[in-house]
Amino acid sequence: MKALKLISACIALSSPFLSTSTLAANIEGFNFTGYARYGGAFQNSDEKLVTTAGALNGNATGRLGNENNGGEFALSRTFTSDQGAKWDIVVMFDHYSDESWAQNGGVKLKKAYASVTNFLPSQPELRVWAGRDFHQRPQTDLNDYFWMTHDGQGGGFYNLNLGGVKLDLGGIAQVQGDMVGDSGKYGITSKIHGMRIFDKADLSFYANYGFASEKAKEQPYYDTKAYQLAADLSMNGHQLLFRYSNNAKDSVFDLVEDQEAWLVSYNGKTDFSDKAGVQYLAAYQFLDVADYNDRANYNVIIRPTYAWDSINSTWIEGGYSIVDYKDVDATNSSWKITVSQNIAIGSQTWARPMLRFYTTVGSADNEYVGFDSATGEMQSTRLDTLTFGAMFEAWW
Repeated sequence: MKALKLISACIALSSPFLSTSTLAANIEGFNFTGYARYGGAFQNSDEKLVTTAGALNGNATGRLGNENNGGEFALSRTFTSDQGAKWDIVVMFDHYSDESWAQNGGVKLKKAYASVTNFLPSQPELRVWAGRDFHQRPQTDLNDYFWMTHDGQGGGFYNLNLGGVKLDLGGIAQVQGDMVGDSGKYGITSKIHGMRIFDKADLSFYANYGFASEKAKEQPYYDTKAYQLAADLSMNGHQLLFRYSNNAKDSVFDLVEDQEAWLVSYNGKTDFSDKAGVQYLAAYQFLDVADYNDRANYNVIIRPTYAWDSINSTWIEGGYSIVDYKDVDATNSSWKITVSQNIAIGSQTWARPMLRFYTTVGSADNEYVGFDSATGEMQSTRLDTLTFGAMFEAWW
């Protein structure tokens, strides 16, 4: 019997599908998580979607009934060691491109990492990770804007308790295209959070630094350094944020010499009753790119919601966006209104999965979209939108 146990252990240790960590841990379970939105839309005018040319603030005219298909699909396995440490191994693919798999663009590997928590008794919430991951991508919802984004591969930690506040710190390399290596662009990201103000508001600070390695020594951005500073104040469903970027905009991977960006954004939600409410967002961002593309983007989005019961609801979203150029005598603008009838798993506005049946109407009046290379004249467009669609959205 002892010989059989020894043989079984040797087979397990030598198997390509098992490892010593598997043998030393309890397998908690297998998880399938993700986010997706897919559907069909009938375009009955110039454009399916409403977009302001040169917009800086994400989907600045509003995302409801105004976004394309896509999704993120993750598989993970959780383990618990004999000492109580919690391990996660995660792989995620996403699909936001119309390119095929054969073109190496349609489906992309976005996550492949391992992380561990509860391995230090004094820091039970500390999570240490290494690999490829979505990284530091805070978002405002109504315009689907990731006002910071540093997806890449590297390592770091979250939730280091410093005696009342918590610190996140990471060292990240930008992935080179869809390959396994890095592009030569690197970032150091940090966030201090968990600060309570009068027990009513949460305050967070961000500080990021970007630079290039020797791999990029032949590139024009090799000697460029970038940084970002931001503050995020949240209270009772309302958020006010400020962000300054130098030689960058949304990411310190940008490394664009003599570029600056200032962002102020306010968004929130107010409930008038158990059934009626409104979501809203107002933002301003100015981009200084040291040429005639210097511009400011102002946008406002309002989304009244009404839940008829615990399953059915109606949303109406109105959005208006202006892009005002500093050195070009031009202003681009767009507006849209979407009416969406929804069937969801719950009455809350965040309840998913959800089926939407919607109509979007709007227009984009872009006085400046570039210069004609032959005549040197400024080019402009006016595009109207009337779209009928059906879409599901879910996160799980």
